[in-house]
Amino acid sequence: MDEHARSEPRLSGAEFLRANHDVLLTDWQQAVLEHLGHKVPARQPWLIDHLPELLSSLADAVEHGPEALDERLEMVHTVARLDEGFDLGEVAHEYALLRRCILHRLETQGQWLRSGDLTRMEVMLDRLVTRTMTFFWEMKQRILQTLDRMAEATLDDPDMETLLERLLTRLMEAALTVNTAAVMMLEGDELVVRAAVGLVTDEVKGLRVSVGQGVSGLAALERRPFFVRSASTDPRVLLEPLRRAGLRALYGLPLMDGERLLGMAYMGSRTAFAFSDSDVRLFHAVTERASGHIAQAELHAREHAARKEAERSLALLDSMLEAAPVGIAFQDHELRYLRINSTLARINGHSVEEHRGRTLHEMVSGGVAGPVEQSLRQVLETGRPVRDALIEAPDPVHGGPGAWRADYFPVRTPGGVLLGVGVTVVDIADHKRAEAALQQAIDFREELIAVLGHDLRNPLHAVNASAFMLGKVPDLDTTARRSVDRIRKATARMTRMINDILDFARSRLGGGIPVTRQRVNMVELCQGVLDELQVVYPERPLTLEVSGDDLWGEWDPDRVTQVLGNLVVNALQHARNDTPVLTTLTAEVTDVVMRVCNEGDPIPEELLPHLFDPFKGSRQPEQGNKHRSLGLGLYIVSEIVQVHQGSVRVETGPEQGTIFTVRWPRVPPPRGYLPP
Repeated sequence: MDEHARSEPRLSGAEFLRANHDVLLTDWQQAVLEHLGHKVPARQPWLIDHLPELLSSLADAVEHGPEALDERLEMVHTVARLDEGFDLGEVAHEYALLRRCILHRLETQGQWLRSGDLTRMEVMLDRLVTRTMTFFWEMKQRILQTLDRMAEATLDDPDMETLLERLLTRLMEAALTVNTAAVMMLEGDELVVRAAVGLVTDEVKGLRVSVGQGVSGLAALERRPFFVRSASTDPRVLLEPLRRAGLRALYGLPLMDGERLLGMAYMGSRTAFAFSDSDVRLFHAVTERASGHIAQAELHAREHAARKEAERSLALLDSMLEAAPVGIAFQDHELRYLRINSTLARINGHSVEEHRGRTLHEMVSGGVAGPVEQSLRQVLETGRPVRDALIEAPDPVHGGPGAWRADYFPVRTPGGVLLGVGVTVVDIADHKRAEAALQQAIDFREELIAVLGHDLRNPLHAVNASAFMLGKVPDLDTTARRSVDRIRKATARMTRMINDILDFARSRLGGGIPVTRQRVNMVELCQGVLDELQVVYPERPLTLEVSGDDLWGEWDPDRVTQVLGNLVVNALQHARNDTPVLTTLTAEVTDVVMRVCNEGDPIPEELLPHLFDPFKGSRQPEQGNKHRSLGLGLYIVSEIVQVHQGSVRVETGPEQGTIFTVRWPRVPPPRGYLPP
């Protein structure tokens, strides 16, 4: 039970009985049916017609004292019992079931009675039994005296071993033929003698018998009584001290807590070969009482252990809550704070102590409480968590605007009962500021790239036009013509870089690379690109090979030439000097396949996974490398091909060189088509 439950006012025994009056009636009837194996009894239990009044009388007695017990009611009970022909054991067992139901209901509901009320309730129940049996004093005087002394033996709440020995002693005092008695408790799969009186007491204590072996072990396994007429000679008696003591009659009963086996109890006689009915009934009463007290003692022990474990768990929980870098809280169905750590308490602007038992609206001010309450109510109504809720409000700890991410989740018992809502809150203000700064930097960079790309085009066109005009002058010497060629190569290279920059900016700013399709011939496009590049690179052989007749399709001619230009220039930069660059076109049914091949060192394997990423080169940078670039050419190639729903791949090796293969679909493929 948690700290909140412990702080609630405790019920009195009378209040508990009255509040659970109908439930206890149902529990008792169910217990009777379970005792009878769910079979319809031949006779109605005598308490069934009078139990409602008996419970009310018991509540009055617990509240006002034993004088509140209704003697007339007890007389009616006794007359009814006599009329139905019940024996003493049956009546005692029905009272024991009533006692067990009360204790079980207390355990199930986890309620705490006022100090002494449980004992008073026990005493009142004992008084009911004793006074009912008084009317049969002459017939059952010995049994009544024993039961009364048994009740007295439990009033000072002795430990388990002492209690059992007292009960066994009362049995021996009342039954003159009983010379020894003991209680064997179930521990694992063995019965262990824990309490004994009479003959060979010290010798049998601590002895063990496996369940299923010997007369007592087999009776425990089958949950039934056993009787041995001559224990000293019967090989089924495995406790050797009993055989040496010369016992004759040996009778045992299982100690049961409902359907659960607690152990076995036995009584033995050195003089009698069989016990009388009254002795057997008395023994049944003793074992029944012993079972109840054993179960109660175990219940108290488990309760004590559970309390200790709960205290330890709560201490660990408190330590974890305080050490956690996030805000954590638990709220009940009315949204009252039951637990909260200091992190979340500071965010709410109050101390941990101020939160306990207070509602959400009492602790959270401003416009935040409304959305938070809506999320909490949603968890309570649906039983499902609400995740990643954003809370923005002034930060009471650091000042300025604050931002938090909150998660709300249901908290349930192991049985699935919804107890309330758990809350975790993470401060994401720094993350939001860093995210905004990063986005601002990205936006600035991409806008700057776009602006520079556009502004650089105009002077570059002027430089290229001037170089073209200079190349037409007939009187240029060799040195001047070489300079003009370098200008034209440089302007062509810078044009491609600017185009790549602009296309990169378009793709990253969200507009994408624009494509205008028209029906064109791939051979004409590629031949034109290679002719232009041959002028710029007259010293390098650029070859085009064509396979097939139909090389027409619907493509953007400018983008196709841009792809081929980037691939050929990339091949020229990385091929060995004076080696040719071969371009092939192959006509297939649905595609035209373009391949660009060069002879050079293969691309390093570690670069292949990122070859088409922006700002990545196809070779490791080397000091003094004259072919430096932005690393956008292959990225633009990949983007253009994807817009055409095609594919691009690369093959590289020391013998074959490097081959880029592009598949151009003749017509746009249907939606959902995946390129090979």
